[in-house]
Amino acid sequence: MEPRILLYGCPEDFENYRRALVAAGARAVFTGDGGLPETCDGLLLAGGGDIDPAYYGQHSAGSFPPNPARDALELELLGLFTATQKPVLGICRGIQVINVFFGGTLVQNLPGHSQIAGADRLHGVTTEPGCYLGRLYGAHSVVNSAHHQAVDRLGDCLRILQWADDGVVEAIAHTVLPVFGVQWHPERLTEAFLRADAVDGGRIFDSFLSYFR
Repeated sequence: MEPRILLYGCPEDFENYRRALVAAGARAVFTGDGGLPETCDGLLLAGGGDIDPAYYGQHSAGSFPPNPARDALELELLGLFTATQKPVLGICRGIQVINVFFGGTLVQNLPGHSQIAGADRLHGVTTEPGCYLGRLYGAHSVVNSAHHQAVDRLGDCLRILQWADDGVVEAIAHTVLPVFGVQWHPERLTEAFLRADAVDGGRIFDSFLSYFR
């Protein structure tokens, strides 16, 4: 049976994530009100706007206006899935939600990593040897970039798996729970979006779904 992966929002707003999950052999299940977590096997925290800096004890210093309903719901869902030790994957905003949930903070306005004229940047990353990303992509690879915030102080029980050439954190994992996050966008580097000058993002989804096989 295909695993059911829960996402916040509506399918039309997160079509690239749905397609990537389906291509990897999962079913994407969407919720706008927090329902359905008990029927799902894993959680995907997708990209999007900035989380309210009040959640990590700061005033806005370059953050875009938050979506309070999404912030509250995704943090609640993350609490439910970690409590039951179900796998969680965070992408872009998702890695930031994970870090904040575990007590970390964010860089609120980061130059040099946002899109250019609506297109993702590309940049090099270094990956910790022996971790799952290292097994997927090796020690050095190229990923895409479309964000203006990033992990700053690392949350409790989290470790850094990957960082950009300028030191920005690009991937984290919990030291005990099956919780992972990447700052880049693998859903835009898979299937029809594959490109020769960057990694195959589909491997991230395959690795995530390996928990259910």
